Amino acid sequence: MRKALSILGVIVLVVVIYVGYTFYSTGFFRTIKPINTDKIISKVALPGVEDIEVEPEERFLILSSDDRAGRRDGNPTQGGLYLMNLDDKHFTPKLLTQNFEGDFYPHGISMLKIDSTTHRVWAINHVNNAHTIEIFDLYNADSLMYISTLTNKLMISPNDLVALSENEFYFTNDHGYTSNLGVLAENYLGLKASNVVHSNNGEYRIVAENIAYANGINYDEKKSLMFVASPRDFLVKVYQRNPSGSLDHIEDVYTGTGVDNIEFDKEGALWIGCHPSLLSFTSYASGSKPYSASEVIKIDYHGIDDYNQETVYLDNGSNMAAATVAPYYEGRVYIGNVMDEHFLILDLNE
Repeated sequence: MRKALSILGVIVLVVVIYVGYTFYSTGFFRTIKPINTDKIISKVALPGVEDIEVEPEERFLILSSDDRAGRRDGNPTQGGLYLMNLDDKHFTPKLLTQNFEGDFYPHGISMLKIDSTTHRVWAINHVNNAHTIEIFDLYNADSLMYISTLTNKLMISPNDLVALSENEFYFTNDHGYTSNLGVLAENYLGLKASNVVHSNNGEYRIVAENIAYANGINYDEKKSLMFVASPRDFLVKVYQRNPSGSLDHIEDVYTGTGVDNIEFDKEGALWIGCHPSLLSFTSYASGSKPYSASEVIKIDYHGIDDYNQETVYLDNGSNMAAATVAPYYEGRVYIGNVMDEHFLILDLNE
């Protein structure tokens, strides 16, 4: 009897320790004190703007919009890519994909200027548990033309991507498993099963793995560094990119928050939309909470063990829930989200 009680006690202790660790490691106990909420100058009505790309020379944004809350609640509507002129005082997004044939629920996006009049845009698309990458050309910052659809068996659960040329890009899979049990283990046990995939001229290969929920990805060409967000571990993982396209892991930057999409400013600093409490975000995403906290951090990364981090924006989510992306341009920060009905514009010059 005593032996059985001892075994039961050990099991209970392990469960308590695990539960406590899960709450702690996902930011559940973090105190949210608002930062720069008074800098909000606009709440732009457009649902689920999960990713945003800035074109600084021609002064426009590309917005990836998907009404995920509507789909969750049984009211699906077509998603889309939108363009917003940075000089538009009314902040009016213009739909670009109204002529796209087929279902379109965009996620992560990437954009490259390929000539004087054309930008190429890549967008991850999720339709009925199938995953593709849609490619478009944007002409004269005005009209978008569909080019092609990419599929591959390594597109397990693509989240974000970064294009380096017309024929080369990287994308993250935020999960390595597709079964309910496997996904559960990745989400709550922190199982490191996600990865980064490199595509070059139609050839796909895994170049980084053993990541807990690989999410945002971006490449600093000047430093030949690839940055990958691991929100489950609160890390920005840093890789050296080799000429072959392979990645060598060089260090992890602990951020203390659930990092999502990564953007650069003109000085090369990282601007990241974040989820301070992952469990609160899960409750919000399922519809059981009205909102979850939003955070924006900036990281000045200079080299191994040489970086500075600051919180630029923090809120309990009542202004906008579940921040995912936060590009900075000329004093303004454009903050997107998972499934809120609007995105935010901050003016840090105000």
